[in-house]
Amino acid sequence: MSLTIPHVLYGFFTLLILVTMIFRRGIVLPSLLGTFVIASFYKGSIVSGFMAIFYANLVAAQELFNIFLIITFMLALLNALKDLQADVLMIQPIQKVMVNGHLSYFVLLIVTYVISLFFWPTPAVPLICALLVPAAVRSGLPAITAAVAITIAGQGMALSSDYIVQVAPALSAKAAGVETAAVADRAFVLSVITGVIASLLAYLFYRKSIRSKEDPRNQTEAENIQDYDSSGHEPASNHLFAWSRIFAWIVPIALISVVGYMLYNKFFGSSDLVGGEGAALVGGVAVILLLFATGVFGRRNALDYVGNHITNGFVFAFKAMGPVIPIAGFFFLGSAEFSKDILLVEEAPSFLFEIITSIQSVLPDSTVFVAFSLLIVGIITGLDGSGFSGLPIAGALAASLETTSIDASTLAAIGQLGAIWTGGGALIAWSSLIAVAGFCGVSAMELVRKNFFPVILGLLAATLAAVILF
Repeated sequence: MSLTIPHVLYGFFTLLILVTMIFRRGIVLPSLLGTFVIASFYKGSIVSGFMAIFYANLVAAQELFNIFLIITFMLALLNALKDLQADVLMIQPIQKVMVNGHLSYFVLLIVTYVISLFFWPTPAVPLICALLVPAAVRSGLPAITAAVAITIAGQGMALSSDYIVQVAPALSAKAAGVETAAVADRAFVLSVITGVIASLLAYLFYRKSIRSKEDPRNQTEAENIQDYDSSGHEPASNHLFAWSRIFAWIVPIALISVVGYMLYNKFFGSSDLVGGEGAALVGGVAVILLLFATGVFGRRNALDYVGNHITNGFVFAFKAMGPVIPIAGFFFLGSAEFSKDILLVEEAPSFLFEIITSIQSVLPDSTVFVAFSLLIVGIITGLDGSGFSGLPIAGALAASLETTSIDASTLAAIGQLGAIWTGGGALIAWSSLIAVAGFCGVSAMELVRKNFFPVILGLLAATLAAVILF
């Protein structure tokens, strides 16, 4: 197909945004400007360009609101536990395992990977961040490094293989015309290679920032994770310490029970609770725990306190994650699924995928070049913030570029790796990465920068390993 001026403009602004990110500057301005310029040229009207800015942000807000909501509910619960002072008691047993920041880093990696393999990172993140991150920070692990460990293990290593649920390999395999098991097995090996290299490099890069357990900055950072001041809430209970001990047990047991229920449904039930459904279950349980915790703390004042906790949760979520919305709006403009609602057209353009398709015919036949081309295609398709929406085009491209030296299953696995490590939430801020950043109280853009070099080097190594091994 032939590229139009809007396609060229979309490619230009995408490169501009990536270069701006590399230079560690804000990308909201080029995202908004790019949305306006591309829509104006596509519709042939400046008025349509103005409207597209609004609709792009509206569509992005609708798509990301579930992440904002789970952040809000979990932070509201944690703030209620702070009122009860149950948060300190709750993490004391975990602190016995997390004896220092170095060990905490690897504990977070392992626990996140195992849980995310079964349920995807979306429902796993609030559980891990509620139970483990505060303890990890108090042991000396900086919050930003904890966030790096969680995204690499969950949004990257676990989700890119999707070895248990197998939604991702099924999409890749169907488009490539190969067996799902073949793609799943290769993706699993490559995801582990990428994850191990990325996690070890991240540890080596940032190990000097890990503090001693006695460092006073640990407590300060742990208290600032939710950025909350409960001084306006007065306890109405005469048995505050007793309730504190009770909820220090109830909350972990409830959240662990959620994990148990998901496991039961996974292996014995009629349906799996993964992705959005799992997050909804976690969020609902958090709200009920919030009501009980606030009720025993404030009694009749709980009628006001619950609203305060929810409001503070929303304020924090939007304050920390708000800049992601206009960035996501720009990349949603490149996807046919969303561009029809942004441009108000029935036949929606897919700027991002059409650009990839147009360059397919000019790719050389070298095995190494083809493998790295699939990786780049996967990374580019992942820029829409999903990771999964680009799998069909990566799979189709894998089938067309198959050679006697490298088969379609391997190429599809490489494309899947690039798409999900990017769009799944390790390399871009307008993805589920914002949930990790929100719970850890760090900047989403700073987290992306910390992830960038370890993950990219891991992906390059895994792609080279794929050429050698398969």
